[in-house]
Amino acid sequence: MRKFLLFLFTIHFAYATPFAYVTNIDNNIVSVIDTATNTITDTINVGNGPVGIAIIPNGSRVYVTNNRGDNTVTVIDTSTNNVTATINVGNGPEGIAITPDGSKVYVANNSDDTVSVINTATNNVTATINVGNGPEGIAITPDGSKVYVANNSDDTVSVINTATNNVTATINVGDGPTNIAITPDGNRVYVTNNYSDTVSVIDTATNNVTATINVGKGPLGIAITPDGYWVYVVNNSDTIISVIGTKTNSVITTINIEYGSLGIAITPDGNRIYVTSSDISVIDTATNSIIASITDVGTNGPVFGQFIGPSTLPGQEVNGTLPGQEVNGTLPGQEVNGTLPGQEVNGTLPG
Repeated sequence: MRKFLLFLFTIHFAYATPFAYVTNIDNNIVSVIDTATNTITDTINVGNGPVGIAIIPNGSRVYVTNNRGDNTVTVIDTSTNNVTATINVGNGPEGIAITPDGSKVYVANNSDDTVSVINTATNNVTATINVGNGPEGIAITPDGSKVYVANNSDDTVSVINTATNNVTATINVGDGPTNIAITPDGNRVYVTNNYSDTVSVIDTATNNVTATINVGKGPLGIAITPDGYWVYVVNNSDTIISVIGTKTNSVITTINIEYGSLGIAITPDGNRIYVTSSDISVIDTATNSIIASITDVGTNGPVFGQFIGPSTLPGQEVNGTLPGQEVNGTLPGQEVNGTLPGQEVNGTLPG
């Protein structure tokens, strides 16, 4: 073993490129897209009728809801893109979300009016929660304390306390609530109402609707930029995306898009938006213009979930300073953003 006395230095590795995992409902696969090149790098066979995607916060696993008869969730290891587990849930799983700490997955089961709770350590269902009629979209507050579920068939949103897995509130919204997004500060919930062509805004402190915003026809997918300033709404029965400013809760502009678009996700840096249909449109948020189109992805991919992963892969990034302590072991080439100020390192340096 070589012994090194390392004086003030900094190691920097580039951030890993986020990947998009796109469900293809008609051919039962998930396409993997490198967002740096907008190319398909892999395809993964999953269950029947995949519609929803959620990626664990550290980027290590992808959870996919399979809606057409399987009533399962497929688990994908992102390091290999292999399926590592298949989990039985309720009937007609659609929306899916993962707690910020990565410990639990919540799955909206549209056909039996329940939400399944999965423990990610074991990939077992640990609870089943009764909600409203026809639950579809689902989202979790940034602090992980509450789950909001859009009940499409009774025009309500159920609020679940994650500590108890009990429903603590039921909120009346517009006609046909379908998808949900929550602001990064956790203060507001935005709900697309597919049949009334509106978006409802809910104050999470009171669970009251504080605004109703008119958008295009058949709003479906919804996403909020990481800075919390902009809400993007895909109007499925129209050819536009509505862009809402969160300061005024009004539509600021619209973006022309392919008719029948479905889902939407935003890259972690907020610079790009990916909109799914038979193809994928890539939008530059600085100009709100389409800059690329990814073809041969499949058909009707994902309606539900944040399908773009984090910028940094698990186990790679260290942000901070290691103030003079001794390190014994191996430094395996991972990213270190920070300074190691003159401490002694006993170990092996790669290369």
